[in-house]
Amino acid sequence: MDDDATVSAADIARLAGVGRAAVSNWRRRYPDFPPPVGGTASSPLFGLSAVAGWFRARGKKFELSAGERAWQRLRALGDDLDLAERVSRAGGFFAFQAGIFDTFDSELDDPELLTLLSELTHQAGPVEAFELLCRRYFEAHSRRLSATPEPIAELMARLAGPVSTILDPACGFGALALASGAKTVLGQDSDPMTASIAELRLRLRGIEAEVHAVDALREDAFAGRTAEAVLCDPPFNERAWGHDELVGDARWEYGLPPRGEPELAWVQHCLAHVEPGGTVVILMPGAAAGRRSGKRIRGNLLRAGAVRAVVTLTPTGPDLWLLRRPAPGERAPSTVLLGEAGDDLSTVEASWREFGAHPESGVRIIDLLDDDVDLTPARRRTRDEDPGQAFQAVRARFAGLAPQLPPLEAADAEPAFTTIGELVKAGVVDVRYAPVRADAEHPLAEAGDVVASVTGIAYVHSGPPEPVGAGLTVYRVDSDRLDADFLAGCLRAADLPAASASTRIDGRRVRIPRVPLAVQREYGEVFRRLAEFDAVLRETAETGRELVRLGFAGLVGGRLRPGQ
Repeated sequence: MDDDATVSAADIARLAGVGRAAVSNWRRRYPDFPPPVGGTASSPLFGLSAVAGWFRARGKKFELSAGERAWQRLRALGDDLDLAERVSRAGGFFAFQAGIFDTFDSELDDPELLTLLSELTHQAGPVEAFELLCRRYFEAHSRRLSATPEPIAELMARLAGPVSTILDPACGFGALALASGAKTVLGQDSDPMTASIAELRLRLRGIEAEVHAVDALREDAFAGRTAEAVLCDPPFNERAWGHDELVGDARWEYGLPPRGEPELAWVQHCLAHVEPGGTVVILMPGAAAGRRSGKRIRGNLLRAGAVRAVVTLTPTGPDLWLLRRPAPGERAPSTVLLGEAGDDLSTVEASWREFGAHPESGVRIIDLLDDDVDLTPARRRTRDEDPGQAFQAVRARFAGLAPQLPPLEAADAEPAFTTIGELVKAGVVDVRYAPVRADAEHPLAEAGDVVASVTGIAYVHSGPPEPVGAGLTVYRVDSDRLDADFLAGCLRAADLPAASASTRIDGRRVRIPRVPLAVQREYGEVFRRLAEFDAVLRETAETGRELVRLGFAGLVGGRLRPGQ
């Protein structure tokens, strides 16, 4: 086993078959647990040989499969910044063993690694062997890699229908292409190693793949070529997408995308590469459906019958746009589907099938061609409501809102304080700032992280990892020494003043009471309930205003009348 191989706490937990909290517990309880050899205070790395020896000495389970040994050796051969390149070369070796390539990259000339890769291929086969290394790579860099969630990728593939050829102009690691089941895939990605890994994943499965490592908007590798369907999850909010150099581009059939609307450039790029009558399924930020700067292009897409559906997948986005390239001489449709998936993605397919069978159930396109050309599904739902029925529904919701203030009592003891800066030095908290620029790389918030703004809003993130918005800060805590709800409450109590775009308020100066973890958790629970109380108060106020609006509209429109 290579002495340079390192593992994170998460790696140790996986290899030992335990939760991550157990690893933290071992580090506290056992003085001889191997000390970190690298990483950071909040994300330490440990020597693999030392950890394995510690487990063996105690007779504890510590499984080192061929796949794990190959992965650790691959990581130990260089810097993590070049890890994607080594993963790609390993994929080339698997392709060589599968008979796809005649040779493999000689730069992967490490006898120990080649032996491990050969053993892994023999045990799992080249496809699963490469997928294992890819999964480990995605896990190791989950905070900076963005991938289409598998359920959404599968939904997009089903909506595109069974096709033999697809194009994905922002293919990433190939998630949409793999979900599509297509026999031929045309792909592009601006990152060379990402494009290489995507192509290897496809070719190892026997899929004919042509993937180019160039930005699709600036350098269209498939100019003049089309596919049966186009699936795309493009980068959002990229301001430097090539607006000035692409002013006269032939792809802008529906209008030159404004500088701040790169997503509408991606939509038209996709339509330019799908066959007449073919389908485009693309993820879009929710704002793209209603921003005034894009209304001209949205109007042209509607008039041509190119937009067939806009569906909000989650309350915070993204939206799924389903488009169809009009066939020559074809009569444009008169309706479009605007919907919301809610908590169940399967409703999207059901709604799409129902709309296909009964297009009259959709929203009339002529009604959308107003001053806003707003395709936002939630706004359309509000416009189409019956004020009388809506009033009754909102009143019932209002009656169910009952803010409950947690019990609090007076106290006169002033605790000792520390600061977030001191906690950072002690390795209790890791602070990550999101840049103000929307086109810069943003940190991911994972479950249990505290996300805070300069305006004093702070909350504990739950659910899958997701990038935080511009100007926000992520506080990752050692849960064995600091309660996340307690920290969120202290940050909110600090009521940090708003900052300008060029000023960052230093949250490290925020004072935190020095109290035991058990007391932190008690306070954290109350902080959480106070935040819930505030949220219900806000919802009560908003619901009350909605009741007033609906009351006036219903009385004037004849849908409500004075009652007893």
